[in-house]
Amino acid sequence: MIRGAVLFSLFMIVAGCLDQLGPDVGAKQFNTCVDEDSDPSNPISFERDIRQGIFNRPTIHCVKCHTPGGATPIGIMIGGLDLSTYDTLKHGGFHSATTIVIAGKPCESTIVQKISAAPPFGVRMPKDGPPYLVAADAQIIVDWIAEGANDN
Repeated sequence: MIRGAVLFSLFMIVAGCLDQLGPDVGAKQFNTCVDEDSDPSNPISFERDIRQGIFNRPTIHCVKCHTPGGATPIGIMIGGLDLSTYDTLKHGGFHSATTIVIAGKPCESTIVQKISAAPPFGVRMPKDGPPYLVAADAQIIVDWIAEGANDN
């Protein structure tokens, strides 16, 4: 019996039939990350566009969980990530550390992965979302990191 199953499997491999047995998962539903600035003519400022423009926006909830003075600073207590300043962001959290922001490599940066629609680990941020970052806000963070993640 086992010999027959082995022979059948070998026949299927040689005949090229096994490549048809994979799951039909359909088309990708989310864009893949690209390590490029979407608009090089528009430089992103950490202070203006990221910290004030995104992190401190009340509807986004970043400061609620990831700043010492936030309403529920669970993001600092559990994850160790403080978004108060450039330096505290670059320090990362307990799990992200130096991978939170990798200058020039947004796709490898934990912050980009965690705000994406399908993070490779854990939950999407903000944890109490939706609402989540809109695509334009996420792109600003990607562009800032692609530009070198400058403290400006």
